[in-house]
Amino acid sequence: MTGPTGGTPPALDRELHHPTRLALAAYLSACGEAEFAVLRDYCQVSDSTLSKTLSALEKTGYVSIRKGYLGKRPRTWAGLTLTGRRALARHLAALEDIAATARRAATEADGGGCG
Repeated sequence: MTGPTGGTPPALDRELHHPTRLALAAYLSACGEAEFAVLRDYCQVSDSTLSKTLSALEKTGYVSIRKGYLGKRPRTWAGLTLTGRRALARHLAALEDIAATARRAATEADGGGCG
């Protein structure tokens, strides 16, 4: 597969390619940080799955984790780092390139293209 100009394919980010990681990064891009339970409910995953996902994204430097207390109850908050925001922007641009290429191919196919 080539990119929209016939060059190399768009560079999808392997760390954001998984749907849960992408949804998490997209959600966090709209806020400073979010509490663990809010993220779990938004992504519709188990505590264990979210914990593993956050750890993986933290390891890459895409997410920062902050632990603290709300009253006497322990809480965990996550936020998208600048590195994570940039990676998400590049990943979304790559997805847009793929979609644009598909739209052009469909238009060409309607005209008898796709040799």
